Amino acid sequence: MSLRHAVLGLLSESPASGYDLMKLFNASLTSVWPATQSQVYGELNKLTTAGLVEVAAHGPRGRKEYAITDDGLAELRHWLTEVAPTGPQRHDGLLRVFFLGILTPLEAQSYLLTQAETAARAHTAYEQIDRTAEWDDEMISVYGRIALEYGLRMSATMEEWARWAADEVTGAKARKAGELARAQRGRERPEQDEQPVRERPGGD
Repeated sequence: MSLRHAVLGLLSESPASGYDLMKLFNASLTSVWPATQSQVYGELNKLTTAGLVEVAAHGPRGRKEYAITDDGLAELRHWLTEVAPTGPQRHDGLLRVFFLGILTPLEAQSYLLTQAETAARAHTAYEQIDRTAEWDDEMISVYGRIALEYGLRMSATMEEWARWAADEVTGAKARKAGELARAQRGRERPEQDEQPVRERPGGD
């Protein structure tokens, strides 16, 4: 997903000013694709230049109301139907799990419990959004609620997995694997230290 398509998606429901868009981002998209005010206004300028958005009305104090154009709607439909989602191909937190064996079991467990607590806080935040959001029959509410359900389920699953993993890394199999890795490093290190030092050209 890109900020461009997020803005186009919000404008596809109704025209809005930059201020209105920021309110919509904070109320509905912040848990999926957060954006700052400068990013949203910058994207509006780019979309206007590209002809995907137009200024539909002017208000007091320089207020502009933007509307999606036919080309903008076509671009949004193209992105929705023909561009495959990339998804999170890189996950820094999960990559670390592969190498937790170099830590002590207590350190590895502490890392995973921290991940569990982070997921629990995220789940609480999603629940707060669900309780306070003014859900109605408009498109952004109906489909936003569906997207929010993803966050609720994924954060709950992440917490459950991390607590399970925290128990696993203190188990006998994980301890043995860590001991074998540390022993292997201990055998290799002296050999590396004993590599002969090459003489520099012109040395004695």
